[in-house]
Amino acid sequence: MSRIAVIGAGAWGTAIAIVLGRRGGHEVCLWAHEAEVCDSINARHVNELFLADCPIPAAIVATNSFEQALRDASIVVSVMPSHHTRRVFLAMQPHLRADMLFVSATKGIENDTYLRMSEVIADVLRPLSPRIGALSGPTFAREVALSQPTALAVASTDSALAATVQKEFSDPRFRVYTNDDVVGVELGGSLKNIVAIAAGVCDGLGLGHNSVAALITRGLAEITRLVAACGGRPETMAGLAGLGDLVLTCTGGLSRNRSVGVELGHGRRLNDIIAGMHGMVAEGVLTTNAAVGLARKMGVEMPITEQMHAILHDGKPPQEAIRDLMSRPSTSETALVRNR
Repeated sequence: MSRIAVIGAGAWGTAIAIVLGRRGGHEVCLWAHEAEVCDSINARHVNELFLADCPIPAAIVATNSFEQALRDASIVVSVMPSHHTRRVFLAMQPHLRADMLFVSATKGIENDTYLRMSEVIADVLRPLSPRIGALSGPTFAREVALSQPTALAVASTDSALAATVQKEFSDPRFRVYTNDDVVGVELGGSLKNIVAIAAGVCDGLGLGHNSVAALITRGLAEITRLVAACGGRPETMAGLAGLGDLVLTCTGGLSRNRSVGVELGHGRRLNDIIAGMHGMVAEGVLTTNAAVGLARKMGVEMPITEQMHAILHDGKPPQEAIRDLMSRPSTSETALVRNR
């Protein structure tokens, strides 16, 4: 029996624990920051704060203790907000071992360093030479928790790790593909959140399907440019962690990032929107800042990301951002994908 520690009991971390717990053959311990989440899971087998109405298998144990969560674990799944990843791994470090497999299921880029989450983990755990994979794809936590068919990818340059995660996580309703393009899978999963906020802005402004379709397509083009500049493969962006996740997050009503954009389009202030999310995180808000920095570092043009940064962090009116995007100098679609 595999002992798996899931670190982070938000909606996505809880959904992953449910997947692992429902298939049997696993001992799953879910670490939660909030004491009330532990109480809710252990006493009533539901995460009332972050994933209400989704039953949690009775075999899953929740804890606030890193020592308890990590004791004898063979796989550690990291599912905390990106801006907490470094701090949490530093706190866990005394309880981690070199023989553990680490799986990052967080979609984000660290501010200031511009590191992907697997790079943050590797940086903190450098003395252990950790074996790390990244799990990403089109996954709304509630649908996963309710056993709706889902497909996603685990990316690692360590083929044995990827094969192990594929075997341990897959079941008839949760299909895991392997991929060795860690850069593409992680950046695709992170950057799509920015485009999803932009898609929500279009909806909030009352724009039509033409606008959203163009946004998704051109958003994918600029994500692909940055992925390629960072050493990832453009073809990865045609897969689950690229186009699949982008379409889901830009069009699905369960997308928190898209919902933030809708409210921005309605004219609400970002601080007010975030305050009303009751602890839930829209990763795209922070990722936008890091993505702009990374794009400038790599010399890659990302006009949609730049305009979203201006809306989110500079208070630019959404209507003005749309106008500036549409009035950019005309160019060739294929030339723009390759070179700009």
